[in-house]
Amino acid sequence: MVKGPGLYSEIGKKARDLLYKDYQTDHKFTLNTSSPTGVTITSSGTKKGDLLAADVNTQLKNKNITTDIKVDTSSNLFTTITVDEPAPGLKAIFSFKVPDQRSGKVEIQYLHDYAAVSSSVGLTVNPTVNFSGVIGTNVASLGTDLSFDTKTGDFIKCNAGVSLSKVDLIASLTLNDKGDSLIASYYHIVNPLTAVGAEVCHSFSSNENTITVGAQHSLDPLTTLKARVNNAGKASALVQHQWRPKSFFTVSGEVDTKAIEKTAKVGLALALKP
Repeated sequence: MVKGPGLYSEIGKKARDLLYKDYQTDHKFTLNTSSPTGVTITSSGTKKGDLLAADVNTQLKNKNITTDIKVDTSSNLFTTITVDEPAPGLKAIFSFKVPDQRSGKVEIQYLHDYAAVSSSVGLTVNPTVNFSGVIGTNVASLGTDLSFDTKTGDFIKCNAGVSLSKVDLIASLTLNDKGDSLIASYYHIVNPLTAVGAEVCHSFSSNENTITVGAQHSLDPLTTLKARVNNAGKASALVQHQWRPKSFFTVSGEVDTKAIEKTAKVGLALALKP
C-alpha cells in the first residue's frame, strides 16, 4: 500500500473504477504514438449515434514540466501545463481553454504522509475557489471537498468523505450534494484474479436508493471480464483484451432486464499504442 491518504478524489475510486470504468455503449478509437524526444500524440474518435466527436492531444515533457495541448472537433483548444515537484510533495497545474476567456485556472496539489491538499482558483474577476483536503493515513482517512462562488458568496459544492482500507478491501462513505445524497462503497479483492465491489446511494430529497454490484475477473494475464447490475434492472458486462503491450480491445454491452424486448446496447473500444 502507498504512503499517505491520497487526494479526495481517491476516496471510493477503486469501487467506482470496478463498477463504471470502461463500460460504454459508444464506439471509440484511440491511437497513441510517442517519440524518443518525449513528444506523445494521442488521437481519439467517439461515435455516439449519428454524431462523431474527435480530438488530438499532444503532450510534451521537459524535465519536470509537462504540457498538454488538445484540439477537438468543436474548435476548442485545451492547454494544461503541469509542474511536478517544484518542491517536495508539490504539484502546480495551469489550464485554460480557447476561445473561453473565463476558463483559466491555477491548481496546487500537495501530498504528505498524513495529509493531501488540492486547491484551485479561476483566473476571473469573480472566480470559483475549489478546495479539497484529506487527513489520515493509507489505512484510515477523512476529507472534504468544497467549491465557493465569490460572485454570489455561496458554496456550490460541499462534500465530505471517509475511507477505511486494508490490504484486500477498501470501504468508503461520502456525503455529497450539500448533504442531499449519501454514498457507501465497498471494494474487496477475493483472490489475485477476482475482485468484487458494491455501491449504495441514498437520496434524502427523493428518498430513493440506487444499488449497484459488480465483479471483475482475470481470465488470463491479458484478458479481463467485468459484470455489474443495479436495482433498476440494468445489467452490463465487458471483455477487455490486451493484444499487445498497452493496446486494448474492449467489447461491452448493456441490457434492461425489466424490458428484455428492447435491443441491447453494445459498445466497442480500440486503443492502439504502436
